[in-house]
Parts: sequence; C-alpha cells; structure tokens
Amino acid sequence: MLASTPRFSAVLFDCDGVLVDSEAITNGVLRTMLLELGWEISERDCIQLFVGRALRDEWSVIQENTGFRIDDAWLATFRARRDAALRSGLVPIPGAEEAVRAVAALMDDRFACVTGADRGKVEMQLKIAGLDGYFGARVFSGMEVPRSKPAPDVYLAAAQALKIDPEAAVVIEDSVAGVTAGVAAGATVFGFAPSGPTHAAPEVLRAAGATLVFGHMSQLPALITT
Repeated sequence: MLASTPRFSAVLFDCDGVLVDSEAITNGVLRTMLLELGWEISERDCIQLFVGRALRDEWSVIQENTGFRIDDAWLATFRARRDAALRSGLVPIPGAEEAVRAVAALMDDRFACVTGADRGKVEMQLKIAGLDGYFGARVFSGMEVPRSKPAPDVYLAAAQALKIDPEAAVVIEDSVAGVTAGVAAGATVFGFAPSGPTHAAPEVLRAAGATLVFGHMSQLPALITT
C-alpha cells in the first residue's frame, strides 16, 4: 500500500532504459551503421560511448574514427532503421507500467517523461509500451532545447512547464549522462540499475551523483513516499 504523502513535488522519468527496454535495440542499429562506416567498434565500447547521449552531439568521435562527418541525411537514415527495429522488438521495462500507474495515482499530473531522444522516437516508444496515456503532453525532448543531456536544459524545461522547483523534484535515470543532467538541474536523482549490458553499474551511477540506486521498477513507488 502506498503511503499518502509524496516526498517530492514531481517525478521526472527518463525514457530509454527506464520505461522501455530500447537501448540494446538502438545501440545495435547504431553499431551496425558505424561498422558500415569502417569503425570496428565493439558492442561494449558502443554502449559506453553513446548510451544516454544525443547522437547528433557525438559527431566528433564518429568523425575521428571513421573520417565521416555525420549529417542530417545520415541521422535520418539511422532514425528510420532504428524506428523499424524498435517497432518490431521494443518491450516495456519490467514493472514500468505498474510503477507509472502508481506514480500517476500519487502525483496527479506532476510527473513527466524527460528524454534526450527525439520526440518522434519517445512518443512511438511510449505508445508501443502502452504508457502514452499516462503522460499525455508531459513529454519533453532534449532535441528541443539548446543542449541535451548531460546538460540540464531538458529537466529545467520540464520543471518550468510543470511549474515546480527542480530542486524539489526526483529524476529517475539509468545512465551517467542522465544522472549528470538531473544533478545539474538541482534535482534529487535516483539511479535505476537492473542487471544488463546497457545499464550502468550502481557504483557508476552513485559516482555520477545518484542519491540512491534501485534495481526493479516495482521498488519505485515506496521510494518516493514518506
């Protein structure tokens, strides 16, 4: 049974790796396209370099290793291939729907999905996962602010739209870039670290500034209440 009093003014969820199990799919498509450019990058290195970050911002490391400057056409091709793979293989993170439902009951409309990804991707993913009805218009994309994660801009934009102080909010993140963004916004950050190759280890998230780390979404409702 949920306690009646929330500890925070709002709950701000990341999307990829927190609500939907998308990172392995997206990273697999990216690695394939980098291999096509001649970069013999390992799965592990691809995950460590790119998970949690906006691909458009990582052009320099790609150019350094391939000699190719990614452009809008290449990014559009990547997104099309990525979206096709997501449509065929995406599933929710275990327990995510139940956790979001509990948060919605507790917080009314003071919760949001705050992602570094482009809006088309996140809205598609939330719909596939059956989560779109919970968030409605409270979806914020790092592609629509001056700087994406690890900068705090998208979390600050979400807090402003929800009319809350970011320092009174809790952010749920699974990547170093995301934790860094939440901390920079002034929020409390809970790290989400289930086992798996695309999720950062608990100690890594703590080192980035996460106040606590949990491993299953079923734990979240109790963590945000008194």
